[in-house]
Parts: sequence; structure tokens; C-alpha cells
Amino acid sequence: MISIRPIRRALVPVDSAAAARVSAPNYDEFQSDEEVRALIRRTPESVLRVTMPHCDPGAEGGVAADSRPALALAAANMRALIDSDSVRVAPNLLYVYRIDDPNRAGVDQIGLGGMARIREIRTAVTPTAPIIRNEGVREPKARGRARLIEATSAFIGTVNCAVPDASGEFARALEHLASGRAPDHGADDDRGCRHDIWLIDDPSTRARLIALAASEPEAYVADGNHRSAAAAMLDREHFLCVFFPMDRMSLAPYNRLVRDVGMEDRTVLTRLRESFAIDEVPGAHQPARTHHIGLYTGRAWYRLRPLPGSYDERNAVECIDADIVQRNFFDAVLGIAEPGDRRLNFVGGDRDLDFLQAGVDSGEYRYAVTLAPVTLGQFAAVCRQNRIMPPKSTWFQPKIRSGLVMALEEETPGSK
Repeated sequence: MISIRPIRRALVPVDSAAAARVSAPNYDEFQSDEEVRALIRRTPESVLRVTMPHCDPGAEGGVAADSRPALALAAANMRALIDSDSVRVAPNLLYVYRIDDPNRAGVDQIGLGGMARIREIRTAVTPTAPIIRNEGVREPKARGRARLIEATSAFIGTVNCAVPDASGEFARALEHLASGRAPDHGADDDRGCRHDIWLIDDPSTRARLIALAASEPEAYVADGNHRSAAAAMLDREHFLCVFFPMDRMSLAPYNRLVRDVGMEDRTVLTRLRESFAIDEVPGAHQPARTHHIGLYTGRAWYRLRPLPGSYDERNAVECIDADIVQRNFFDAVLGIAEPGDRRLNFVGGDRDLDFLQAGVDSGEYRYAVTLAPVTLGQFAAVCRQNRIMPPKSTWFQPKIRSGLVMALEEETPGSK
């Protein structure tokens, strides 16, 4: 049973024009701080001035992320946002969030947003709780997000959860509501996706949607483990969340770039043949099928297929290509034992093969490794086995856009 309650004090853009000015990708969708700075320069009202305050123009001269000066700037920028004419405070809202992705014609990603309960997150202390995390939480990262919540008295980042919706009734109810009137506001992202929001303040409609969410037996955290962990660190009761029917969601590839470890290609390929069948392919290779893995050496592209015995089919984690590559390539061949090793760079689905090849051709990296997207079935299997996904293996796309709906705590800086 999933609980969702209305946001007591929601901060929302006043219209779609304001949503375009205020909303932005999440802080963790950028490859560098300079990308963030460039976006803020283009859209100076961007919520990134709050979520990435060290990249704010006012921080020029060197403000470290998560430092006291950065958090003070985040709080000041939050006050300025609240006091601006671009947003308003609305009480007791749930909301419908719909994403129209031009690459998925006829399939709208639609979900119900509000406040989810911290106590419903499954942990060792609550082993039967319905919200299942599948990613290890890094304390420093979660602590940084917790400090931002404290500084701004607001939840800005949204947790993306998938629910089974076996009957399809949850999705149908959300679509029916969205078809009945125009959205209250929305914005386009850089991929051409449209993000639309319907605000729900009618008590009877809220009650019906809360009951539908409660009929879902479990939910899987697809994106935002650290955002929920940050709220838990602060002993909050709730966190900002959208529940999407799982069959409306999609995953993109999550590829890798590898720095030089001082080994000859001939040696690397010879050792790889202990765990993989290897074929050279005529051009750039982004696999679409599970257990087909691409490798670019700068001289050629190869397709790697795991041999029997390279993974345990009964273990949902070991069946995922990211784990197969980490164990049988990065660790066994290159000596890179930990996914957090600085010689690895993880490249999300918003970057194409040209970006990967350029990284190798420039000499900055030695290898590019391309992986097929994790399937929704694989993702659910890991959750149901109460296991942890391999690091940087799931890139859910399209992602929730930050700033379209925010949740203010009771004590919030600002005059509204």
C-alpha cells in the first residue's frame, strides 16, 4: 500500500511562460559545472541558482559546493524566487505530471505527484515497507542534498517512483483527468519533450487518486534515491515524489568511458576472450539487446557477448550488463575494482556515440563501452530480490524536470 498526501504549501510557476524561465534539468544531469553556469546565463531565473548555488553568477571567484557561502546563496536565491512574480504558493495540492516524448509516439509518461512517506521506504528496520530502493546511498551526496533542504526550507528535487499498475486503472484515471482540461503550466526540455502539470485542489478528486495510489502494493525508486535519503537524514516525514505506472517509463543507455591503464589493446582483447565472445563490427555500436556490449578502442569497434559462466542467471544483479562489464572487464582485466574509481566516467543517455568517440579520439579516454538499456523487467527483478542495482546502470529518460512543482516547508524564507 502506497501513501501519498497533498503538498501543504506548493510553490508553482504562475503559467507556462514562467515555467520555461524557472524550471531546469536536475542537478545530476550535467557533465560539468560549466554546463550549469551556461544554462543559468541563458535563463537567469532558473531554479539551478538554488539547487547548484556554487554555479550562480554571484558565486564567481570560487565558492565550493555545499559550503556555507554556497548554502547562504541558495537560501537568498530561494527567497528571491519566492518573492518573484514568476511563482505562486498554492495550498494542499496533488498534481498530475505528464511527459510527451517525441521519441515514444503514443506513449505518454503520466504520474501522480505529492508527498510520499519516509517510513514507507524499505530498509533493514522496515523490511516489508512498500517503497523499494535499488541503489546504494552515498552519505556525502545525501548529506549535501539534506543541507540544501535545510538552507532553503524546501523540497525542490523530486523522487521518481515506478508502480506496477497491473490493472492499468491508475494510468487511466490520470489520463481521464488530464484529458478533461488544459494543463495549468508546462515547459519543454532540450530533448523536445513536453512536461505538463495539472494541479489538483478538489478534495473529492484528491481522495480518489489517493485511494488509487493506496491500491498499489509497492513502488520502485527509479530516480532520486539520494533525495529521499536526504529527507530521511533530516527526520522529515515526507519527500516530494511522483508515482508513474511502470509500463509508461523507459530507460536509455548508460555508457562508460575508461582512462588509459597502460595496457596494450592486444593484451586487453586476449584477456577479454576469457569471458566474452568478441566480434569486430564495421561502425559505431550502441547495443539495443541485453548482453550485447560495445567496445571502442580508437582503432575499431567490437561487440562483446558474455560467455556462459560469466554471470549467475539466478541473481538479478549479475544478469545486468553493467555488472558483467564491471566484474569481467574493468576489474578482472583492467584492475579497476571499484565503480567509483576516477578512471571511469559514466555517460548518461543524453549523450550520443559521437560524444563517446570524441572522448577516445581526443586521447582523454582510452576506451568507450556501450551498453543496452536495462529493461524494466530487469529493474523490477532487482527490486523484488531486495538487491542493489549496479552503480550507474539505470538512466530513466525522460526525467522529471526540476522546478515545475516544489514543496515549501512550514518555515520558509520569503514573504509569500
